[in-house]
Amino acid sequence: METTKNKLSPYASMFYNRLKNYLETSLYFYGSIQRNDYVPDKSDIDVDLFTENINSTITKMQHFLDVDKSKFKKFIYKINNNIIIGYKISIKEPEHYFRTEISIFDEKNKALVLNEHTRKFHIPFFSSIIIIILKFFYYQLGIIPKMYFKYIKDYLINTSFGNPSEFLIIDLKKDLV
Repeated sequence: METTKNKLSPYASMFYNRLKNYLETSLYFYGSIQRNDYVPDKSDIDVDLFTENINSTITKMQHFLDVDKSKFKKFIYKINNNIIIGYKISIKEPEHYFRTEISIFDEKNKALVLNEHTRKFHIPFFSSIIIIILKFFYYQLGIIPKMYFKYIKDYLINTSFGNPSEFLIIDLKKDLV
């Protein structure tokens, strides 16, 4: 998971190398960057990082990204009846065709989270074809609203494996780290 199935753009590769070195931690790639449905310059790149001190890591990332703490969203991730708290930041740099979502977890949840994300690397052929067609309609033709695109894609990925995980963003403005 520290390498990707699909090639990163030079800009993305440089960004992740700088971030990894700055935080002195490993980055774990998951999602479409590890599957056949990745669309270069369109799909976002999902990354996990694990830390012993979430507050310190968020502060370091604030400085690295030059963003306010409110950009980090607290979330609850339910995997096999385990409740995991994490933080997520979305980064968009359209001028570089670069979008990424970075999730920050406590080190103690590493095995559980990585196992959940790894099991979704190889989705069934039929689901993969539908997702590729769905992405064509969304990214190339622009005829599917984002809300429906995300719902259908997430539904296909989660139901392909049984035991779907659940994800809920919490308003961080009232609950700063």
